[in-house]
Amino acid sequence: MEYKDYYKILGVDRNASEKEVRKAYRKLARKCHPDVNPGDEGAEERFKEINEAHEVLSDSEKRKKYDQLGARWRRWQRAGGETSGFDWTQWYAQPGGARVHVEYADLSDLFGGGGGFSDFFSAIFGGMGQRGGATWGARGQPREVHGQDYEQEVEVTLEEAFSGTTRVLQKDGRRLEVKIPAGVDSGSKVRMRGEGGERFGGAVKGDLYLKVKVLRHRTFERKGNDLSSEVPVDLYTAILGGEVRVPTLKGGAMLKIPPETQSGKTFRLRNQGMPHLKDPQKRGDLYAKVRLKVPQNLTEDEKKLFGQLASMR
Repeated sequence: MEYKDYYKILGVDRNASEKEVRKAYRKLARKCHPDVNPGDEGAEERFKEINEAHEVLSDSEKRKKYDQLGARWRRWQRAGGETSGFDWTQWYAQPGGARVHVEYADLSDLFGGGGGFSDFFSAIFGGMGQRGGATWGARGQPREVHGQDYEQEVEVTLEEAFSGTTRVLQKDGRRLEVKIPAGVDSGSKVRMRGEGGERFGGAVKGDLYLKVKVLRHRTFERKGNDLSSEVPVDLYTAILGGEVRVPTLKGGAMLKIPPETQSGKTFRLRNQGMPHLKDPQKRGDLYAKVRLKVPQNLTEDEKKLFGQLASMR
């Protein structure tokens, strides 16, 4: 069996960080994707090697085992050993290989090309392409091996995160409508079961995960399910008291301002924040911070009145 140098395949140093591995992978995945190299018969095989190298080097446990194998392999080669004479038996994985997860840089990378791992990978990490596409559980019972899971970022506005929304994707000529539930936050994932990569041997397809990124809002800042914003209050209302309208994601709410309210004072509006992801009937709170508005373009009479007030104080 041929030893595969995953570091060489990705073009990274053996001490490369996970970030450096991911960056090198994404660059090569774009460059070597079969769709970008039509007519190149070797493109698909290179793309598979790149995926395989990333799968190992981006996983701390797999990388540790691979590095141990590599150290033994290099010592064997320096001693004049031949490929056919290397003792592979101790490196064959026990039944029950891990599920594969591959990150792609953009949606165009998700479909077409790729799929399948080498015998080298199967020997070391197990469960890939062996036993008719199945892994084996602790009691010796067959367990299905899923195809690759894919992950793609999707951007939504704060309003969409508040109400829930949909996104439409095109895959293999099919139109996929994805529902994004109310209450999602940056980092939330929406799972599309069975829309990931295929496995050889007719095994179950992997899943596609849409990783949500909520865009910044010009009015509201979000912290968990709570929102905060600034509310302009004119000088007269701040001194004498009154009501002001506070914008919310549901339209607006009236806030009572007590007399002699200072600039910077924060009021809590209950249940005017974001819905809870797991229970949309519950909502966070909105914190409204007073921003005092000083009157401008005063007339001479108005200035005299303010002067009189100042002299009284």
